Amino acid sequence: MNFIVKKTIISAAALLILAILPARLAAQDQPLTPEEIEKKRMEFIDKEKERLVSLLNLEYYQEFWVDSTLTHDITAMQEEMKNLQDSKVSNYDMYVAVQDKWGQKIYDAYHCFFTEEQWAKYLKSGAAREQLARDKRQEKASGIKPEKPAGKNKKKKK
Repeated sequence: MNFIVKKTIISAAALLILAILPARLAAQDQPLTPEEIEKKRMEFIDKEKERLVSLLNLEYYQEFWVDSTLTHDITAMQEEMKNLQDSKVSNYDMYVAVQDKWGQKIYDAYHCFFTEEQWAKYLKSGAAREQLARDKRQEKASGIKPEKPAGKNKKKKK
């Protein structure tokens, strides 16, 4: 192909992208309908349940408890978040606190019905790191400063 044809094709493609992109972005700004929210929630719950079933080899009753826990707690968390949003709360930390509260409830519930081996695998899959992050945010919010190990950062007297 000659240079002019290539340049024309590239220019046409760029114009097409520029024409479609704003419309696509505007569509993403539209609030989700309650049906779309429910669908996304159920898709997330199903994916997380299947991830845990395959990772931990859950028994049928454990699968039921994971599904029940996620369904209840994620629904409650979303309702609480919506109440904050409807109240025009703009403090990001309050939204994080709500997520942490419900994340902790899910974590505690799983601990009740996972076996020791399953719990160890669950913690290794990232739950321990998430719990540590929640704990750090909780300490920061309550104003508790973590203790420094003794003997470090101190000058020795001669």
